[in-house]
Formats: sequence, C-alpha cells, structure tokens
Amino acid sequence: MKNVFILFFVMAFHATVCAQKGSYTYFMKTWNFIKYYHPDFAEGKKDTDSLFLATIGKVNEKTDENTIITLLSKGLSNTFTSAPVIDNPKDVLAVNQNFKWYQKNKKISSENKILLNDIYNHRFVAETEKKDKQSDSKINEFKKDENLSLAHRLLALAKLQGAIDYLYPHKYLMDKNADVYFSDLVDQTIHCTSRKDFEIILAKVVSKMEDTHSFRFYNELNFKNEIFHRLYYPPFDYVIIKDHLLVTKLILPEICSKANIHVGDQITEVNGKNIREILKEKKELLSTSNPETFLYLISDFQKNLIWSDNLSRKSLKIQSKDKKTYLAETEFVNFTDKQQLAIVTQYIHNKIRQKQQYTIDHKDIAYFKINDAFAFTNNIPDDKLDEHMDSIFREASSKKAIVFDMRGYPDWGGFVFHYVYKYFSPVENHFGEYYKPNPKNVGTYIPISYDEFGTYYADIKNKTTHPYKGKVFMIVNPETLSMSEWNTMNLQNIFPQSKTIGQRTAGADGDIRIIKLPGGYNLEFTGNGIFYYDGSQTQKVGVRIDEFIEYSDDDIIQKRDLELDRILKDL
Repeated sequence: MKNVFILFFVMAFHATVCAQKGSYTYFMKTWNFIKYYHPDFAEGKKDTDSLFLATIGKVNEKTDENTIITLLSKGLSNTFTSAPVIDNPKDVLAVNQNFKWYQKNKKISSENKILLNDIYNHRFVAETEKKDKQSDSKINEFKKDENLSLAHRLLALAKLQGAIDYLYPHKYLMDKNADVYFSDLVDQTIHCTSRKDFEIILAKVVSKMEDTHSFRFYNELNFKNEIFHRLYYPPFDYVIIKDHLLVTKLILPEICSKANIHVGDQITEVNGKNIREILKEKKELLSTSNPETFLYLISDFQKNLIWSDNLSRKSLKIQSKDKKTYLAETEFVNFTDKQQLAIVTQYIHNKIRQKQQYTIDHKDIAYFKINDAFAFTNNIPDDKLDEHMDSIFREASSKKAIVFDMRGYPDWGGFVFHYVYKYFSPVENHFGEYYKPNPKNVGTYIPISYDEFGTYYADIKNKTTHPYKGKVFMIVNPETLSMSEWNTMNLQNIFPQSKTIGQRTAGADGDIRIIKLPGGYNLEFTGNGIFYYDGSQTQKVGVRIDEFIEYSDDDIIQKRDLELDRILKDL
C-alpha cells in the first residue's frame, strides 16, 4: 500500500510540473502565432510585448489551452471580411511551418481551432519583409545584476521561441528533442532566483540552434566571466584537439617552469575533470554549427572559455611529449598583479596583430587572400579599377595555379562577386540557392531568382569571359564563415576544375538577423536559407571539400601550412 501511495505521489507531482511547463510553453506558442500572423499585431497596430505582459500573470499550472487562446485573442479583430490569403510560390521552403500543436490537439475546441485557422488564413501580408520594431515594453530598464521579473523572463524565452519557429530558416536541422528541452528550461526559468542563473538558461536555449552566427551570444551575458569561468587566464596559450589542450606558447615562463609545463605538452584533465567532459558542458552553452568550428572557436586564448571553475590555482593532468603523465599544480594569471596583467594583455594584442599570416610566394602560383583583397584598390582611381583588376587577373592566368585562401572574412565584397566573376566566369553562374523570408507567409522562405542581380553576380553589360585552364585551389577552415562560404561556393562554380582543401567551414551562411530580448540582450542568427544549386545542404555542413587536411600536434607547434605543402605537391 505504501509503494502504491509513493507511486501515486510521484505521478501526481510529475503531472503538476508537466502541466505547469505545458501551460506556459503553450501560452508562448499561441502568443507567437498571433504575433506573426494576426493583422492587428503583424501590421503594427498593437504591441505584442504589451499583450504578453498584460496576460502572462493570468496563467498558472492549471490554465488549459482554450483559456490561453481566449486570453490572448480577447479584444482582437477576429471577424475577417476579406478573402483568405492565397500564397503558394514555387519552390517555397516551408519545412519549419508546423501547426499540429493546435490543429491536432484534442483538448482544443473546434471553435478555437477555427479561430486560429482564420487568423492564419487572413494573416497580414506585406510586399517586402517586415522588420521587428523595438518594443516599448521594459526591455532595458533592469540593472545588469538584477534578476528580471518572472513576466520578463518568460517574455525573453517566448521571443527566443518565436525567433526559432518563425525567423530561423534552419530550425528543421535542430535536435528533434529541442522542444522538450525548451519546455524543461521554461520550468527552470519560473524558479530561477538570480540573473546569472537566467543567463545560463538563455545560453542553453541559444546553443540548441547550433548556428555559428549565434556563437557570440555568450558575450551579451553580464555574468559571462562567472558562467564561463573566465576570471583567470592560464600562463600559457593552447589549442584544443578533441580530448586535450595542446600547450603552444609559454606566456609566463616562470610560472610554467615551476609547474613543469612545456610547449608540446597535452593537458588531459583540469581539477580532476577530463577535457571531453568540459567540452560537453561548454557545448550546452555555446552555439556552433558543427564540432570542428566549436573546437576552433573555443581554442581562442582571448575568449578564455575552456575552464571548468573559477579557482585561481588548478591541478592539470599532463602528458608530456615523451609520453610521461603527471599532475601539475599551476597558478593562473591574477589580474590584480599589474605586471602579469600587462604581460597577458600585451600577448593578446600581439597575437591579434601577428595572427598567423598565411602567404604563398611562388613563381608559378597566383595567391589571393580573401581578407586582404581590398589592398588591390590602394591608390587606384575608380575609373581605372576595372583595368587594374583585369591586369592582375591576366598576370594570374599566366601562372600554373591560382590559390584563393578563404581562411578569413572578405574585406571587399566586390572582389569575388564583381571582379573575379567579371574576368573569369561565364555569364550564367548558377552556384547556389538563396532563400529569403517570405513576407506573405512568415516562417516560410522563397528563393531569390538569378534575375535579381545583387545576390548572385553583378549585372555587367558586354561581359567577356577569360576561361582559366590551370589548377585552382580554395583553402578553407572554420574561419571560412558566411560571406566567405558564399564566395567559396561562387568560386567553385566559376572554376569547375578547382579543388577545395582544408578543414570544415563554419556552416553558417546567409545574412544575419538580430532580435532584442528583455534585459538588453541582442541575439544574432542566420536569417536566410543557403544551399548549393542542386539543393545540397550548407548550414552546419559547410562548403564542399575535396580533401580534408588534419593537423598533428607537431604541425601546430611548428606552425606548418599543410595546405601549401599539399598545393606544391600538385604542381
């Protein structure tokens, strides 16, 4: 009998918690639906944040779906006299749009299903995409260390849910359990008692998007130093490789010497926690499109995101180059020590200025670096630029090989889009599919045609083509992000004989979209759907690579450029 009572109590408690999470989650789902489709809100006649804040306090764990729909639709113009919207453009991307949450829900009355269907069928339609305006609700009035009110915490989560459901073209690539995970975080949001705990919840929601464009959200958090344990810096630099930190530079040699730490050592544990465990914890808080980009970004010394605690002294398990394993008790840099602060700060400045400058100086190779192309325009009058760039490409065409180094972000959009296309490409250069938000049906995306110049290639009258028959290489890595990935796809099509070599790219192409959250947070994320011309995926996957190149620990220590070695072998 006792066991039966315990089982009943557990089931009742679970049902209560699930109902509570379900009530608030369903409220958010309905609010977002009305926000993006109902003409009163989508057209800007009424403020959706005000609706949320005015009604969320009337919801509790016992509030059912029909009551929620009534609360949110009360006072709206729900009698529609116009004809239903008909919008069925060719090749529309509608995989994210799913209304089963109300259409297949047996608890919702037929009247409310008809109401929501009517709102969708008579939704606001615009000719061009409508940008979210800044709400007049209490968005930025909270102090940085002040926890947001429950209503504003839930509003922040609702805005994130809406961004994912209606504004993020690649929701369909997210984890299938993301909705359940979100519901659990709603429950945590209800009970969290500090701003720091709430920021952890926000980071966890964003991380589930798995979008490299959203990686920088960590920097929006007021408690980022505490959450990511950034209070102390190591006395050495490092690169993270799957299951260890590779020591690449001794910044404070005296501290490292006392701890018996050397360049080339592998750190496999920090204070008893192995690196794989730490990386798993960090991945729950940071958004990246693929594991390779995650490791690349979290290896950044300046970001200092890898540590698992805020202790100033750490016990490191080290495997030396001669395979000996030992523990090293290590002091981390204390920024109250002005001398240590000055050394680390200067190191960071020098590293930024002297970041490994890839270059190729070979008589048979023409080398172009995507983040240093604007230098070609130095001291060149505008009316002479076409002639100047043509001369550069004529010279390049005399070489055995042309190399486009895409390891970076383009500093000149016109380099590939206009000038490489102008000189080398045939007029028709169908290299990708670019989907923009559909203003007539929010949450779906429509392709931009190749007739819309300004996206795929420049509109050049009397264009001539100078086909290049030599070898062409594109070098890529996780720094190949967004516009750099788009340019790489472009080049791959202009030069069908090309080989793309390196590491997986960032897997986040398309224009950035930004939403504002209560508390003063800005979330950036991918706002367009980008595919290869045959429909192949690029989000998360990155650009097509013909040959992956993997670096060993020694390659990294010696600062070798394996891509250059690979190219020279092919000449």
